[in-house]
Amino acid sequence: MVTKRIVEFAKAMLIFSLTLPGLANCEVTMSIWGHTTGGEAVPIYTLTSGAVEVRVTSYGARLVSVRTPDRAGKVADIVLGYDTLEDYLNDPGTRFGSVIGRFANRIAMGRFSIGGEAFQIPANDGPNALHGGTVGFDSYVWQSHEEPNGVEFSHVSPAGDMGFPGTLFTKVKYSLIGNSLRIDYSASTDRTTVLNLTNHVYFNLRGDDSGNVLGESVELNANWYTPTDAQQIPTGKLAPVVGTPFDFRKPTAIRAHINDANEQLRFGSGYDQNFVVNGIAGALRLAAIVTDSQSGRKLTVETTEPGVQFYTSNHLDGTITGRHGVKYGRDAGLCLETQHFPDSPNHANFPSTVLPSGKTFRSTTIYTFGTTAF
Repeated sequence: MVTKRIVEFAKAMLIFSLTLPGLANCEVTMSIWGHTTGGEAVPIYTLTSGAVEVRVTSYGARLVSVRTPDRAGKVADIVLGYDTLEDYLNDPGTRFGSVIGRFANRIAMGRFSIGGEAFQIPANDGPNALHGGTVGFDSYVWQSHEEPNGVEFSHVSPAGDMGFPGTLFTKVKYSLIGNSLRIDYSASTDRTTVLNLTNHVYFNLRGDDSGNVLGESVELNANWYTPTDAQQIPTGKLAPVVGTPFDFRKPTAIRAHINDANEQLRFGSGYDQNFVVNGIAGALRLAAIVTDSQSGRKLTVETTEPGVQFYTSNHLDGTITGRHGVKYGRDAGLCLETQHFPDSPNHANFPSTVLPSGKTFRSTTIYTFGTTAF
């Protein structure tokens, strides 16, 4: 089923690319959204094509808003977020829409070694380090400038930042062409280090104020996933999805198995697993398709990364007030975080996250927004 869907997707993208002349360029506008508590100005950019409107901000190189039409043409914001910069500055840890670094996901005990030298990252998830430690890339105002069809953000992380070796120079570019939002990541370092970058956007295809995503259908181009222990640290093994609640090789409603009696679901309090994307890592390929039968909206995710973390916002509990004054509860959104595998520095059999001095890391993820007729 997945193979057939990949062929169908490739054909659709070819047809779409041949019909894009009127949507080839997007309009980019900038304004100052507000200021940090230290008085630093924070720009926000609006990217508008003939199909989609996207807003991104320098604070956390963050994706703030994605407005798309449903099958009837009604436009809604399909990502979770806040109304104001102040809300993002006071965010308790959702990291809505932010770029995650230096290391996305978990590192066991916050420890790893390179060439026999040990490094320690501050623990912020029980005994483990999560999303870069106590102060990650989501907490900084990035430098920014307009690019054709989008915006490029840059950030310099000094040597020793959160315990990571080397000065890291990171760039993230958002480009909107037609109904596709492309994110290009690049990074270099003056000393060998480890790196894992992603975006922590939460999607709800019915609209950010429409309740939970349990009725949405997910398809993942993944035959394997990486099981974890009770602290959500990978065991180092790859497990087949067949016969498990993690088999999304054909479209499956999220609610179908999220409450199954399964140890891995219990560890994550729902879906919060890394899936191994089929195909060759480094090549742009299909990772996921999400559809919502009620609105007709469809999201397609392509990536060059080896993995994707499927997370159903299990830790939102109704105490977060989002856009429009809506309380975000459990399962209010879903994340598809394209990434290298969690705790990769401590598993030699996982795709390497080591970035040598003098080398440049590059990665691309593309979100394509559309509708279905049913």
